[in-house]
Amino acid sequence: MMQHLLIYPIIFQLFLAVALMFMWSRLQWQRWFSILGSGANLIVAIVLFVAVWKNGIQLSQAGNWSAPFGITFVADTFAVVLVLLTSISGLAVSVFATGSMHPSRMKFGFYPILHFLLMGLNGAFLTGDLFNLYVWFEVIIISSFVLLTLGGEKNQLEGAVKYFTLNMLASVVFLTAIGVLYGLAGTLNMADLAQHVAAIENRGLVAVCALFFMVGFGIKSAVFPLYFWLPASYHTPPDAVSAIFGGLLTKVGVYALIRVFTLIFPGDEFITTTLYIMAILTLLSGGMGALIQNNLRKVFSYLIICHIGFMLAGLSMHSHVALTGALFYMIHDIMVKTNLFMTGGLIYKLSGTNSLRKMGGLYDKHPYLSFLMAIPLFSLVGVPPLSGFWPKFSLIKGAFAGEHFAMVFALLAGSFLTLFVIAKVWLEVFWKNKADEDCKPHFVFFDKLKKQQKTMYVVPIVFLSLISLYIGFGAEHIQVLVERIASELLNNQHYIESVLKQNNGV
Repeated sequence: MMQHLLIYPIIFQLFLAVALMFMWSRLQWQRWFSILGSGANLIVAIVLFVAVWKNGIQLSQAGNWSAPFGITFVADTFAVVLVLLTSISGLAVSVFATGSMHPSRMKFGFYPILHFLLMGLNGAFLTGDLFNLYVWFEVIIISSFVLLTLGGEKNQLEGAVKYFTLNMLASVVFLTAIGVLYGLAGTLNMADLAQHVAAIENRGLVAVCALFFMVGFGIKSAVFPLYFWLPASYHTPPDAVSAIFGGLLTKVGVYALIRVFTLIFPGDEFITTTLYIMAILTLLSGGMGALIQNNLRKVFSYLIICHIGFMLAGLSMHSHVALTGALFYMIHDIMVKTNLFMTGGLIYKLSGTNSLRKMGGLYDKHPYLSFLMAIPLFSLVGVPPLSGFWPKFSLIKGAFAGEHFAMVFALLAGSFLTLFVIAKVWLEVFWKNKADEDCKPHFVFFDKLKKQQKTMYVVPIVFLSLISLYIGFGAEHIQVLVERIASELLNNQHYIESVLKQNNGV
């Protein structure tokens, strides 16, 4: 049983998705089944994390075909942490959707598709095979496209076309890279590739192949200049959908970049330099894009782009300290971005608009809710000792240690731009007097909701805010975790030996 524990997060999400399809016309059943199932899945993820933390890498070979000939699932510390964070975000969004999403949108299959999406994310994090990673990416794209179009409004369809087109382009580039790499190495098992790629004599072709992977994953991660699909689409779906997108979808691209460029293509000078430049431009362009937006959800969308730059910066500097900062930032960002879009949904319900110019007065009317919403907002800024401060400290420390002064400037600029944007949001939404009391005719404001709906709005925000506070105030525990992950990524021989030991007779 323990041998195949790592595939349970995938199988469990598949079971939930299929079971929910049999409750198609019973929305109330779907709501509670999704919440209970997400809670059970979180327990499975915690058990898997503990098993990996105590016993090391866990493996499962599909069909008992030993690596590299079969499909391998690998649970190392990096993978199980992301599976755990996915389970936490999935539970929070399941609860939030029960209060925030209109039944007319739920009836098109929101809950089954949500769990198919979570299944795809878990599969992408746990796979040890590049082609299998491509398959999981396609599951993610199809599921997210359906979620993006729920309701069928014009702006949703426009955003969905841009989202699908660019992500399908990324998939084509990714598939091309897989074909070239298979032709070069004769294998797609990532541990096996780590050995074979290093021995290939034609380094120019290897560099071209690596560039294909960087472009494919870069589009999915929304890095400069490949990010334009994200602010065109993430503000259009229901708040619960934007929350799971904002927290997790771009992070699977970042995960793939980190995994591939620390395991298969480590230390390539051209790729490292390109990633370095892209990180700086992503930080600056995302921050400046957020600065000029008036729509709150577009502000949050551009901040996603800006903060992808922090993670890319840690990867591009290729040092233990910098990579530790990138991993810490990734953990912090998944929790905060999921919470940020749920907070945006609550603000919309309180004010009836997403326009910053039409908002205001929330602190006077709802001081306790305002204090709650301040936690994800200022965690995002990195006000010490909140969760965003510690990874930035590590990244800047790593940049100084490597004498990457351009990166120091970009990291500080990205931090100050985020601070300015969140200060602007706080001023416009909470402190100023409201400009327009009749923002949206016939809008059902938060005060008029039933008590149960109010609870479902607030509880997941409280839940993720507490986790963010733990990440900030318990930073020493997260630091131990990310240092272990960084060590495993930079010294990957144990990963390679663990995956291939069965084939080698170890």
